[in-house]
Amino acid sequence: MAAKDSDPSLGFLTKKETEVKLPRPTRVKNKTPAPIQITAEQILREARERQEAEIRPPKQKITDSTELADYRLRKRKEFEDLIRRVRWNVSVWIKYAQWEESQKDFNRARSVWERALEVDYRNHTLWLKYAEVEMKNKFINHARNVWDRAVTLLPRVDQLWYKYIHMEEMLGNVAGARQIFERWMTWMPDQQGWNSYIKFELRYNEVERARGIFERFVQCHPKVGAWIRYAKFEMKNGEVARARNCYERAIEKLADDEEAEQLFVAFAEFEERCKEPERARCIYKFALDHIPKGRAEDLYRKYVAFEKQYGDKEGIEDAIVGKRRFQYEEEVRKNPLNYDSWFDYIRLEENTGNKARTREVYERAIANVPPAEEKRYWQRYIYLWINYALYEELEAEDIERTRDVYRECLKLIPHEKFSFAKIWLMAAQFEIRQLNLKGARLILGNAIGKAPKDKIFKKYIEIELQLGNIDRCRKLYEKYLEWSPENCYAWSKYAELEKSLSETERARAIFELAIAQPALDMPELLWKAYIDFEISEGEFERTRELYERLLDRTKHLKVWISYAKFEASAMLGDETDSDLPEDDVQESLQEKKKQCIQHARRVFEKAINYFRTSAPELKEERTMLLEEWLNMESSFGELGDVSLVQSKLPKKLKKRRQIVTEDGLVGQEEYMDYMFPEESQTTNLKILQAAYRWKKQKTSDDE
Repeated sequence: MAAKDSDPSLGFLTKKETEVKLPRPTRVKNKTPAPIQITAEQILREARERQEAEIRPPKQKITDSTELADYRLRKRKEFEDLIRRVRWNVSVWIKYAQWEESQKDFNRARSVWERALEVDYRNHTLWLKYAEVEMKNKFINHARNVWDRAVTLLPRVDQLWYKYIHMEEMLGNVAGARQIFERWMTWMPDQQGWNSYIKFELRYNEVERARGIFERFVQCHPKVGAWIRYAKFEMKNGEVARARNCYERAIEKLADDEEAEQLFVAFAEFEERCKEPERARCIYKFALDHIPKGRAEDLYRKYVAFEKQYGDKEGIEDAIVGKRRFQYEEEVRKNPLNYDSWFDYIRLEENTGNKARTREVYERAIANVPPAEEKRYWQRYIYLWINYALYEELEAEDIERTRDVYRECLKLIPHEKFSFAKIWLMAAQFEIRQLNLKGARLILGNAIGKAPKDKIFKKYIEIELQLGNIDRCRKLYEKYLEWSPENCYAWSKYAELEKSLSETERARAIFELAIAQPALDMPELLWKAYIDFEISEGEFERTRELYERLLDRTKHLKVWISYAKFEASAMLGDETDSDLPEDDVQESLQEKKKQCIQHARRVFEKAINYFRTSAPELKEERTMLLEEWLNMESSFGELGDVSLVQSKLPKKLKKRRQIVTEDGLVGQEEYMDYMFPEESQTTNLKILQAAYRWKKQKTSDDE
C-alpha cells in the first residue's frame, strides 16, 4: 500500500510524510487591542524566520548497470505517460528527445524526434532542434537529411534556409550552399533572402554571379530600394556607366511609384559624387515636375542644399522659390477655399516673373468659387479677380485679357442676391483709362440696372460731372432718387448741383420735394442744408418760415437753439444804404441789432413756454436752453439783459431714487434734479393750503 502511495518525484515518500503540519488555530477570547502594536512587516519577517526548510527528494547515485537500466526504464515510462496525456505539447517531446540524447541513445532520440514531427510537422522549432542535435553530435548526413526535409515541407520559413546554408558554408561546401540558395530563390523570398545570396557570392568574390543575382532580384522585387542597392553595388565596383544605367532603367519603370522620391534623390546624389552637377540639376528639376508636391518634401530640401553648394544666385533663389511653392501647394491642396494661401502663392509667382505660371495659379485660384451664395463668403474671393485684372493690366499689359477677366467676374457674381460696387467701378475706370467712354458708360449703366448701389451712383455722377454732362448728371440723380427716395445725401447733392449752376428755383424745388418725402434716413441734415441754402441766398423770411415748419414737425432743443441763433445773426446779411451819413448808418445798424435780439428773445421765450407747459418732464433740456439764452445775452454786451434769464434759472437739487430690477429693489442712486421758480411757488402754496385745511378741521372738532 505504501509503495502504491509513494511518489517518485518526492523520493518515494508518501504525501502524508511530506505534509507540512501547521498548528491548530486557537480561538481568540479577548478581542481588545494589544498594548504593544506590531506592523505587517514584522509579522511577515517572523513568518519567514520560522518557516521550515523545503523538503526535497534525496539525490540518487547510480552504482551499477542494473540501477541504470532501472532508472532509464522509469524515466521512459514517465515520459511516455506524459506524452499520452499531452501529446500536442511540443516541449514534452523536446525534453524526451534531449533526455535520450543525454543517455547517448541516438537511435531512440531520432525515433522520438520523428514521432514528434508526425504529431506537428509544421512547427519549425522541432525541425531546428532536431537538426541542431544532429549537427552537435556531428551526424552531418543526418543533419542534411533533416534540413532537406524541413525546407521541402516549410519553404516559407526563412530561418530553416539560413541555418541549412550556414551549415554547408561552415563545412566548406560552397557549391552545396549555392545550390540551396538556388532552390530557395525559386520560391521568390523577400528582399533579405536575395541580399543574403548576393552577400554570399561577394564573400567568395563572385562579382558576375552577384550581378546576375541582382538582375533576378530587381525582376522579382521591382522596388526602389532594390534598384538603389543594385546601383550602389555597381558604383562600389567602379562601374559608373552600369550604375547610371541601373538608375535610368529604374526611373523608366518606377517614375510614378510612391517611393520615386528616394530614387530621384539617390540618382542625383550619385551624379554629384561623379562630379556631374548639371546632370544632378536636371534630375532634380525633372523629379520636381513629375512627383506630386505632397510626396516631395525631402526632394525639395535636398535640391535647395544642392543649389546652395553648386548653384549661382539665380539657381539658389529658384530652389528656395520651389520650396516655398511646394509649401503653398500643400496648403491649397488641404484647403482649396483658403484664399489667404492663394494670395501668398500668387504673390510668390508674381515675384518670380513667370507670366504663364502666374496665370495658371490665378486660374486655379478663381476656380474655387465659394460654395454658398452669401456675401460674407465672397468678400475675400472677389479680391482674387481684382488682383488678376490688375496683374493683366499693369504687369502683363494685356488689355484684351484684362477686359475678359472683368467680364467673366461680372458674369460670375450672383447680382440678384448681392453685388460688389468695387468690381463695377474698377471695370468702368479701366475702360476710361483705355479712352473707351462708351464702354465705361455701358458698364455703369448695367450696374445701375442689375445692382444699384450708392457708390456706383456717386462715381457715375462724378465722372459725368467731370466731363461737364449736366443733363446726364440730372438723369442720374433722378434714377438715384427713384431707387432710394429716403436718401438725404442724394437730395442734398442734387440741390447743391443746381445751386452751383445758379438754378436757385430748381434747387428750392428739389429741397421742397425732399422734405415732403414720407420717410428720410437723416432728415436733420436735409433741413439744415435747406436752411443754409436759404440763408446763403439772403432769404431770411423764407428761412423763418422753414424754421416754423420744422418746429411744427419737431420741438427738439437743437432746433430751438438754431432758430434763436439765426434770429440773433439775421441782421448781418442785411445790406445798408451806403448813401446815408455814417452816424445814421450806425443808428440803423443799432436798431436792426435790437430787432434781432428781440426776435431771438421771442424764440427763446416761445421755447421755454413750450417746455414748461407741454413737456415739463424735460427739465434738463429746459435748463440747457436757459443756459444757451444766458450765454447769448452775455454775448450781446450792452444790448443784452442777463437779468431776464437769471430769474428763470432753476436750482440744482441732489436727490435719491430707488433702483428697481427684475429681482426687486437693489438699492438707491443719486441724481440731479432741477427746481424752477414757478415750481417752488407752487410747492409753498400747497403747504399753506394743507395748513389751512388742518386748522379748519381742528376748529370743527373743538365745536
